[in-house]
Amino acid sequence: MGTDQSTNRRLSKVERVIETYDLDGFGERLAERWTAPEDSDSLRDLADLMNEKVLDAALREAGEDVLEGEVENLYTLLTGDETTEGMRVQAKNTLQSRGVDVDQLLSDFVSHQAVYTYLTEIRGVSKDSSSGNRIDNVIESIQRLRGRLVAVIEQSLSSLRNTSKLRLGDFDVLVDTQVYCRDCGTQYEVIELLQRGGCDCDESASN
Repeated sequence: MGTDQSTNRRLSKVERVIETYDLDGFGERLAERWTAPEDSDSLRDLADLMNEKVLDAALREAGEDVLEGEVENLYTLLTGDETTEGMRVQAKNTLQSRGVDVDQLLSDFVSHQAVYTYLTEIRGVSKDSSSGNRIDNVIESIQRLRGRLVAVIEQSLSSLRNTSKLRLGDFDVLVDTQVYCRDCGTQYEVIELLQRGGCDCDESASN
């Protein structure tokens, strides 16, 4: 993994992806869009935005001309919840035939959790919580806890690897917390559940 020579620390995933795909200035763009006083983007929106930029850069690096709307369509086919497995495979084959290393591309896609870590821990920005938005406050609390958990796991795994107690290559730690509603039978990642405003229960059933 790359390191920041000025601090001798390991680069975060978002930093590494920005560097790898020459997305100069994109970090500032993420920070500006997240902290905008009005119509700010959610962490998930920012992750999608960055991943689309990565896909666009990968196609251009392969010497491909990119048509308007093509990147958004391909990204939806690769990651969309409504995409069938057949459509996903076809999208991967299309990219492969155009010279894109699909496995590497998908590995370089960032999560909203990675974006949050980058914005808060690397760039040192935060949402203005003075509005009293309890959902935003809960989301930030969960992300802080996840960040601490990831740090502990990374440190523990690195220590075991360095003492030859564990075989492990270059790695990222992902923390995924699912919430299952027994009433409607749906399951969502906890941040997604908060951002969408609830599960699939009818409003009448929740009263």
